Amino acid sequence: MALSAITGIAERASNMLVDVRESMLAPHPRKNAPVYTTAQVATLCRIDRQRANYLASREEMELPPGTLHGNGRSREFTLEEARIWIDKVAPFSKRPVGAKGKKIAIGNFKGGVSKTTTAMTLAQGLSLFGRRVLVLDLDPQASLTALNGILADSEVRDEQTVLPLIYGDESNLEYAVQSTYWDGIDLIPASAALFGAEFYLPFKQSKDSKFQFWNVLNKGMESLLDRYDAIIIDTPPALSYMTINAFMAADGLIVPTPPSALDYASSTQFWSLLSDLSDSMQQVAPGLEKNFDFIHVLLAKVDHSQAATHVVREWIKKTYEGLVLPIEIPTTTVTQSAAAEFGTVYDISRYEGSLKTYQRAREAYDRLAEIIDQQLVALWSAKKDAA
Repeated sequence: MALSAITGIAERASNMLVDVRESMLAPHPRKNAPVYTTAQVATLCRIDRQRANYLASREEMELPPGTLHGNGRSREFTLEEARIWIDKVAPFSKRPVGAKGKKIAIGNFKGGVSKTTTAMTLAQGLSLFGRRVLVLDLDPQASLTALNGILADSEVRDEQTVLPLIYGDESNLEYAVQSTYWDGIDLIPASAALFGAEFYLPFKQSKDSKFQFWNVLNKGMESLLDRYDAIIIDTPPALSYMTINAFMAADGLIVPTPPSALDYASSTQFWSLLSDLSDSMQQVAPGLEKNFDFIHVLLAKVDHSQAATHVVREWIKKTYEGLVLPIEIPTTTVTQSAAAEFGTVYDISRYEGSLKTYQRAREAYDRLAEIIDQQLVALWSAKKDAA
C-alpha cells in the first residue's frame, strides 16, 4: 500500500468516528450532563433527604426547586442546579480569598493506564465538591477532548489549543478556554497539531538562549489561577516537550499505575526518565528548583479476577511506599460501558445494570476526588496561615 493511500484511510476513520459519536449520543449530537434526584442531591450536599426537603421549602435559601418528574411526586435537578445546592448547603471549605488554584498533572509514559479517565473523573469529582475546574488537554491524541464530547479532527482548530501560546502569538491561555457540557468544568482542547510543539520548542531554545522552553505553560496558566480551584493537565504518554512543560508547571503529580507486570515495569522507566529529566534541567538551567506539593501513585484499572493483580499490587506498594494513594480504581463493566459511550461513571444518570457494581466504581472515584480536595484545602490553609 502506498503512503499516499493513508490519506483515504484517515478520512474514512474520521468520518466513522463522527458517525459513532452521534450514534452513541443519540438523540443529541452533543454530550449532556446527568440529572439528579432529590436523594442524590442530598447525598452530594452531605445531608439527608428530609433535610433537603426542608431547605427546599425555605424561600430565603434561594435553592433551585428542580423539575417535577414522572407522577409528580419526584423531582429532577440539572447538574447546574445540583451545584448551586452544593455551593449553598454542602459543608465544603471554600478557597480563601487571594489563594490561587492548584495545577495537577496526570502523567505516565505508557499509554492505556487510565491517565485520561483519571483526569476527567477527577475534574468531575472535584466539581461535585463545589470546585471550578479547568481541564487542559496536551495529548495530540485528544482523548480528554473526546471525553468532553468534542472530536479533535473536525471540531478543534489549531488556535483553540495551546499552540498560539507555544508559538508566542499569545501571552496567556485565556483565549483557549471554552465551556463544556459539564457545569463547573472548562476545557482547553487538543488536536493532532500539538505535535508541532515538539519541533518548535527545541528550535526556539536553540535560537534564543534566554528562552525557557520548560516554562511556557507555567506562565500561560498564571492568569487563570484566580478563576479556577484546580487546573488538571492530561499529558502525552511520552517524555515530550509538552510533558516537561506540564510537569514543570504542576503543583501536584498523579501517576496512574495498573497492577500488571508490564505496567509495573513501564512505571520504573517513568521514574528513571523523570530522574534523568531533573538532571538535564539542572544542566540547562543551573540552580533551577522544582518542588511538588504532592506526588501520588494511583492504582488504576485494578482487576481482582487476575491472579497477578495481588502480587503486583504489593510490588507497587513496596516500591512507592508513602506515595501510593489509599484507594484503588477498579475495572468494572460500568467503566467499560461508559468509556464505550465517550463518558465516565459520572456521566451516568441511571445505571441499568447491577447497582452494587455501579456503586463500587463510583465510590472509588468519589474517594479519589475527596482525597485530592482535602489536599487542596490543606494547601490553601497552610498558605493562608503562612501569610
